[in-house]
Amino acid sequence: MDLKDRTIPQWSLDSESSPHSGSLNSLSALTPEEEEKEKPTISPSRAYIAVAVLCFVNMLIYMERNAVAGVLPSIQTFFNIGDSLSALLQTVFILGVVVFAPLFGYLGDRFNRKYVMIGAISVWLVIAVGSSFVTKSLFWLLMLLRAIVGIGEASYATIAPTIISDVFVGTKRSLMIFFFYMFMAIGGGLGYVTGAGVATLTGDWRWALRVTPILGAVGLVLLVFLCPNPPRGAAETHGEGVTGESTYLEDIKYLLKNKSYVWSSLGVTVVTFLTGALGFWMPTFLSRARIIQGLQLPCVKEPCNPIDSYIFGAIMVVTGILGTGLGSGCSSWLRDKVPNVDPIICAVGLLASVPCQFIIIFVASASLPATYVFTFFALLFVLANIAVMADILLYVVIPTKRSTAEALQISGCHLLGDAVSPYIIGAISDALRKSKPATAGQSFHSLKYSLLLCPFVTLLGGLFYIISTCYITEDRKAATATPLIEGDLTPQQGPAASEPPLELSNGYIE
Repeated sequence: MDLKDRTIPQWSLDSESSPHSGSLNSLSALTPEEEEKEKPTISPSRAYIAVAVLCFVNMLIYMERNAVAGVLPSIQTFFNIGDSLSALLQTVFILGVVVFAPLFGYLGDRFNRKYVMIGAISVWLVIAVGSSFVTKSLFWLLMLLRAIVGIGEASYATIAPTIISDVFVGTKRSLMIFFFYMFMAIGGGLGYVTGAGVATLTGDWRWALRVTPILGAVGLVLLVFLCPNPPRGAAETHGEGVTGESTYLEDIKYLLKNKSYVWSSLGVTVVTFLTGALGFWMPTFLSRARIIQGLQLPCVKEPCNPIDSYIFGAIMVVTGILGTGLGSGCSSWLRDKVPNVDPIICAVGLLASVPCQFIIIFVASASLPATYVFTFFALLFVLANIAVMADILLYVVIPTKRSTAEALQISGCHLLGDAVSPYIIGAISDALRKSKPATAGQSFHSLKYSLLLCPFVTLLGGLFYIISTCYITEDRKAATATPLIEGDLTPQQGPAASEPPLELSNGYIE
């Protein structure tokens, strides 16, 4: 009997490795010729449209996230709050992501991913708009609503990458993941620009929180009609998918034993800490540098001068495109020559960013153009890691645990990363400023010295990725050789007793 004519079962993955029939191989390492033999989960045109929609919504989510930082001086003036209290807006938002991400990881591995994601995005749109109507005396309510807004990113960042991983294989999968995270960086940069721009045009910073949800309604409609819900692990099983039998606790135990996952997640945490701190405070830091150089007056009435939000946002957009392209390009070029190249790229990117960060901090008071140049390179080196970090998770974790892996990584990296970094920087700044007279110069210098924490944390991240290089090759092999459970197949689905068992080798049936 020709194997091509045989019914392919929906494969089942157990939580532990055991010597059953066949092996489930990740398609990250397929050659172009082998990829052509794969049966696509959905049609190529629909797959590309789906990724375009997912990228568009991802961009909007990060635009909304950074809109607050784009109008931060206006918010501080409106509510009459200091650095540490204003930083709580970012902290509670990230805590919302941390709280909701494990829930969506659980749901994403067990229920219809498309419906789960659409429901969460709907809540995100309503609450994001509602947060813009908070009055001056209800700052606590603004913080509460910003925490609930985190439900959008929690669901999307957890589920969307796993959908992409199930509609593309091999190098195409890596390319699509690159585009997904490139649009995340683009959206983050556009958040500063659109937030500050809309606030300037309307004369009201609250409109910065309304424009993205309006666009998000369009994205929601596109998700409903154009986003698929492919079987989990479809790319590895010719579109049939896999089913998991493990409990949530068993999933966690599996992930904690995966050393590459653990160490790379610690590296992701450092990147998140850094991008959270710089993303939230850099426009304000540059604005204060402009003031002490006598290029503009201190802001006493909102809306404040948005020029530095525009510039920093533009830098974020450009470095987001170039950085993710640089990292992904190096990974694709060197992967066949250096098996553990991905964590090496991440380590080099973080370590190269460290001297740039020091220069930014100490040159800002003397030369804004030089500060912008080194801000560009610091972000370029950090953002080169984004798509590579995501790809690492997808190829060291088996398909039925990817949403859980995404969720735990998101929760951990945000809880210890950008949930605390803006507040820590703001708290240190406030503490340093209280010991001196309240002047524009002191506001700048207190924030300047608090930002010194960033390069030292970045060094730690480089170390984490260096450690992960020792384990990633073996962990990748383990993830791509997870046994298929023959005993779970019904007699009607399984191969005939007289026939040899099916095997998946490099992602196609032998």
